[in-house]
Formats: sequence, C-alpha cells, structure tokens
Amino acid sequence: MTKLEQMQRIEACGIVAIIRAKSANELIETAAAIHAGGVSVIEVTMTTPNALQVISDVSSAYGDTVLVGAGSVLDAETARAVMLAGAEFVVSPVTKPDVIEICNRYGKVVIPGAFTPTEILAAWEMGADYVKVFPSSGVGSAYIKDVKAPLPQVPLIPTGGINADNAAAFIAAGSSALGVGNALVNNQLIEAKEFGLLTESAEKLVAEVRRARSSAKSA
Repeated sequence: MTKLEQMQRIEACGIVAIIRAKSANELIETAAAIHAGGVSVIEVTMTTPNALQVISDVSSAYGDTVLVGAGSVLDAETARAVMLAGAEFVVSPVTKPDVIEICNRYGKVVIPGAFTPTEILAAWEMGADYVKVFPSSGVGSAYIKDVKAPLPQVPLIPTGGINADNAAAFIAAGSSALGVGNALVNNQLIEAKEFGLLTESAEKLVAEVRRARSSAKSA
C-alpha cells in the first residue's frame, strides 16, 4: 500500500481507534467489533504487551481490510521495528525528527504529536503527514479551529477526550481525522466481551463524522 493510499484510508474512515489490549486475541476480537461498526483504522500502542507480535497478528488476520498502525512510538528503532511487523502508519505523542525521517524513508505515514502552533508547524516542516494535536481534551474543538486559521495547510488529528458527543464539532473545526481511545475501545467492555457495544460505539462515531462532513459540504 502506498503512502497516498494509507492517507486516503485514514481520511475516508475519519476515526483512528487507539487500542491498548492485553493480548493479540483480545485485540483481534476488538478490531473485528469496531470494523463491523465502520472503523477500519486501528492504532496498536506500544504499551500493549507483545505489541510487535500483536501488530503482526492483526495485520495477518485482516490484510488490507484493516489499516494497522503503531502508537506511542518514541524512537527510530521502534518505528523501524513496527514497520517490519506490519504497521502501515506510525504515531507518537511527541515530535522526534528521527521517527519522521525513518517513516518517510520507508514510505509509511507518520503522525507525530504536538500542541502549540509553533510545535505543530515544526512537525509539519520536518515531514509529518499529519500532526497529532495532543492532548486535545483540555482545549476542545475551538482550539483546532483557531490553529487551522493561520495553518490551513497542516492536516490535524486531535487526540484525547474525543467521543460521539463532540466528534462532529472536531471535524467541523477542520480535523482530517480523530484519534479515539477509551470512548470507542473501552477496556471494561473488552474484558467483559461486550463486543456488540463496541460495534455500536463505532457506528455512532462514524455517523457523527459523516454528519459533520455532509454539513460542511452543504454549507
């Protein structure tokens, strides 16, 4: 899959599901549940036990039907390892030039984290494909709108505190996609194997993204 195809998948879905599972089987079941609800882009964090094996197992299980990436990547060595394991995109909570460089070298989407306008522009100028605005929980969608006003060329993926109640507002503010964790892949539901509820949560989020985009087109 080319980088352009990876980016098209991320933006078409509009949701990057951030999963911290306890095992590969648990994560595969979770991926199946949210995929049934329309979310086909998942980020396996490096805080997941045996994360590299989990990435490999999920990539093998779903092939091209699910775009699998790695999150909480802090250095180039880890970035290279997750790419070899099958990750198609790499996410970091911070901006590390060496992570951006190695992802660009091997044609994988890289999404470093930044917060202030200065940090966001610096990440973009280093070669980021998207900038993860993190944490976005304390600032809300208005912050994304404020940042996009002087920096319309930078595609943003806010992460933190996003749920079905505010997803549409974040999209309307100019977000390219949304990073969603606990509001979508709640660990208590996963442990209880309430996968039907995970599917419902995914459906609600996807519907809110589509509603916001439809409203923007008709405005």
